[in-house]
Amino acid sequence: MLKELFIKIQTNCKDYSKEELIEIEKFLKDEIVIKNDDTFELNSKYKIALVKVGKNIVILEDLISEHKNIKIEFDDLNGAYDGDLVLAKRVFNPRSRIRAKIVKILDGKKNDVLVYIKDKAFYTIKENIKLENKDALKYQDGDVLLVDNKSLELIKNLGNIKEPKIDEIISLTLYNETFRLEKHLEVDANMDDKKQRVDLRDFAFCTIDPNSAKDHDDAIYFDVKENILYVAIADVSYFVKEGSELDVLAFKKSTSVYLPTKVLPMLPPILSEEMCSLKEGQDRYSYVFKLHLDLENQNVKKAELFEAIINSHKNFSYGRIDRVIEGHFDQYSKVEKEIFDYLIPLYEISKKIRKRRLLKGYDFRTTENRLKLKNDNLESIDVETSTASHQLVEECMLLANIEASKKVNTVGIYRIHEEPAFKAISKLVDDVNILGVNVKLQSDVHDTIVHIQEKAKISMMSAEIDELIIQAQTQAKYSSKNLGHFGLGFSSYSHFTSPIRRYSDLVLHRILKTKQTPKNIEEICEYISLNERKVDQLVWDFEDRKYARWANEHIDEEIKVKIVDTEKARAVCYEKMFGMKVVLENYKGQKLFSKMRVKIKSADIVTKVIVATIM
Repeated sequence: MLKELFIKIQTNCKDYSKEELIEIEKFLKDEIVIKNDDTFELNSKYKIALVKVGKNIVILEDLISEHKNIKIEFDDLNGAYDGDLVLAKRVFNPRSRIRAKIVKILDGKKNDVLVYIKDKAFYTIKENIKLENKDALKYQDGDVLLVDNKSLELIKNLGNIKEPKIDEIISLTLYNETFRLEKHLEVDANMDDKKQRVDLRDFAFCTIDPNSAKDHDDAIYFDVKENILYVAIADVSYFVKEGSELDVLAFKKSTSVYLPTKVLPMLPPILSEEMCSLKEGQDRYSYVFKLHLDLENQNVKKAELFEAIINSHKNFSYGRIDRVIEGHFDQYSKVEKEIFDYLIPLYEISKKIRKRRLLKGYDFRTTENRLKLKNDNLESIDVETSTASHQLVEECMLLANIEASKKVNTVGIYRIHEEPAFKAISKLVDDVNILGVNVKLQSDVHDTIVHIQEKAKISMMSAEIDELIIQAQTQAKYSSKNLGHFGLGFSSYSHFTSPIRRYSDLVLHRILKTKQTPKNIEEICEYISLNERKVDQLVWDFEDRKYARWANEHIDEEIKVKIVDTEKARAVCYEKMFGMKVVLENYKGQKLFSKMRVKIKSADIVTKVIVATIM
């Protein structure tokens, strides 16, 4: 009630209920609110705001305008915490920067907060804020506790930070995702569709995935004679009915979480790993795009979409198909030969389609660091790069995603990526010039990026400059309106090919089948976009803590790093422990991407801060 009341006061409302006037009277007595003729106003000495606690910052968020937000010190919280509605008093500051101190909590939300014990006191794990509480004396240093954020009473003792198993529960708790550990819902997973599905079981479909994959979303088959590509996607919408308990939970999760040692799936394993997974030799319901390829123009001339039943003839790993593309067939069966006979020409076609696509889109040198754990401790890093087999599958899936987006009404669910702002591109040009690569702004953003990439090739800094280009981009998200995908160079794009692990794809399947768009489509797009980012942050939090554990066991060890942030003196390891971030204690203004040897000085497992010294 108080939040709404103060919004009314600050927007010069004249209409108040009896209850609201009684509440206002309390603030009039203390001169927090002032009566002005027939309206009320907030005394300029005070501020009513919501507390937003970040990793290294606290913001008093204004109720009506973000331009009036104020940063405050952790010491000025006065018992308030994230999400609380507070009364703050402005503090005179001769240096002109507006300062404020919280004097009263008006509406304190009761939440659980994750803390750990250090020096016989509570410290929040997320922000490292000290919370005075005499009960801290009961616990051991390093104990991780879930406590009430108001009373600080214990809810659950989760263990000690020394135990590497605790990292998963810390990350899931910090990002409010512990519900993923609860028992899976019971599911009716019978295949008894009364509809007449197109029978494609005789077609030699195959899947191509990582070696460790348990869920196979997509399978492909190519008719070489007719130049028809079939892209079969798990028909998740058949099993997950809109509005069901299972659907509500899938929406809440909105995506699967991929940790180094396990997957926390969006759907129960009976679906994600069994009935919806296009497993080898098993009949499976699928939603199929039949794409008639125009080989002269490297595009799709006709696309048909229908519900089918398929039987994947073979599940391949990326590595196996890479060897086949290189001409190393190993030993193979009759079925495998039939598949190789269409995969090899399909790969050649996909290369041409990719080349045409990159006239408008971009080719970034991306690598992915896969953490390998042993007994929950970091043992090594596998660096995964995009290979020929990855690109073959990617081009097939992109074609299906584009065609799916074309079949949606003007309002639907699109994957959009907006063009970067001029300011970001100007900064990119400046940053690249600082590196000694002479580049200039071109006629448009696309030409500027291509120009930078061409210059980068000559300088032998393609990978580093690609990092800067990616940082200059806006973030891709889901939208109910089609705003195009700048990075891929597509005027229309949707996510269709991964309904086992992405709720967006499930929604799109339903729209395509029913020709109806959910009334709350904007809410769905906004929620799953936000949740996608939150899950990314959860995984990064988990991985960074694993890096910190490794560093804590390797104090004084030498590693090779390159500077990635000149303002905050941060560097990233590019050998052995690829991707591990460190703060350089004795940084002296070395240039961005400068490479050097450093020695690990300290590592804090809780804050994940690793400090190193340049040798």
